[in-house]
Amino acid sequence: MGDRYAIRHPNDLYFLTFTVIDWMDIFTRLTHREILVDSLNFCIHNKGLVVNAWVVMSNHMHLVAYAEEGKNMSDLIRDFKRHTSNAVRSSIEENPESRREWLLDRMAFIARKTQRTDNYKLWQDGSHAIDIFSVDVVQQKIDYIHNNPVRNGLVDLPEHYRFSSARDYFTEEKGLVDIELI
Repeated sequence: MGDRYAIRHPNDLYFLTFTVIDWMDIFTRLTHREILVDSLNFCIHNKGLVVNAWVVMSNHMHLVAYAEEGKNMSDLIRDFKRHTSNAVRSSIEENPESRREWLLDRMAFIARKTQRTDNYKLWQDGSHAIDIFSVDVVQQKIDYIHNNPVRNGLVDLPEHYRFSSARDYFTEEKGLVDIELI
């Protein structure tokens, strides 16, 4: 039967969800959100990732994205998660963080428990990839992404949330990530 959320076609358009272990609120810190933004832009400019919509929440992020021809979405996700996990861990270690000991202990515990990483684990395994086959589903997923901060009570309007692609879609202002509009 297999994993229904597996990436079966490396260049299809996907709705992706990356979730922090134990749903820990890591991305409440600006520095940590900026790591994700910088990493997305790096993958876009250097690795063949095309992002159509995105949002970073306190403990997860969503993308509508695909890999350029000749690239593999699974490889892009693996590299993105590995890099951001290391960068966020370093940021926690080096910057003032009231929850430093607890976060690092939890990340180390999960790494030992799963035996999938050497020292620390930030992201849950998988990406809950949903292959998008129709224009209606694309629009539904983009609306879901942009309204996530509104549903969470962070902003009144999607375009007011800096860490999403809503500004690109609803205003003349360019957002933080170099997306391709649909």
